[in-house]
Amino acid sequence: MTLGQIGVLGSQRPTARAPQRQRAKRARIVQVAMEQFAAGGYEGAKVEAIAAAAGVSKGAVFGYFGSKAGLFLAAYQMATRSFSRYLEAPDEVLAGGFFSVITYWLQHTPELVHGGWVPYRVTLLGNYCSDLDLRRSITQFLQLEDPYGTRAFVQFGIERGEVRTDIDAAMIVSLTDWLMDRLQDEIVTEELDPGLFGLNMQPRQLRERRVHQFVQLLRGAVGVGRSTE
Repeated sequence: MTLGQIGVLGSQRPTARAPQRQRAKRARIVQVAMEQFAAGGYEGAKVEAIAAAAGVSKGAVFGYFGSKAGLFLAAYQMATRSFSRYLEAPDEVLAGGFFSVITYWLQHTPELVHGGWVPYRVTLLGNYCSDLDLRRSITQFLQLEDPYGTRAFVQFGIERGEVRTDIDAAMIVSLTDWLMDRLQDEIVTEELDPGLFGLNMQPRQLRERRVHQFVQLLRGAVGVGRSTE
């Protein structure tokens, strides 16, 4: 198997014709892999241990995913698909507009982390992986599937007259995804691994101030007009 095949194998979903038992087995392997990648990291997680915990042979794991990288990609995909999309915020938040939605998800990141730390840890590993081929496959998946619904969210902001139209919408999507990922990753690491990036746990007031400053920065970059908040 070539490295270029990681994305193809990892992103394959079972077809409707696949037996239910095979689909269930595949899903079980990915769930176990998520847990073990989250606990031990990419290098620490062993395919043999994942296979044993899932009740299958090592050969079956490679049969489904091709390689350890393909298995991790499937785990990363499952993790990102478990998160809410931007426009799944409560109605009252949506009524407040584009930047209210940004604020809502940032403020609720710590609660979401404690409600399901495994997918957050897996996405952190994927976002900062050093394997360039795996990183490329992850990037392709995010661009093709748009698991957080960022394109629809930016269009929502444009239609409300809150987001600039003189900048290519695709660029705003990329900017929003990248900036949100970086700040949420920092919040996640503060919650799960205090000190991992040289940061200590921050008081709630400081975190809220940083969220406010972030939203103002994003508003200044892609927002229509200026805010005096």
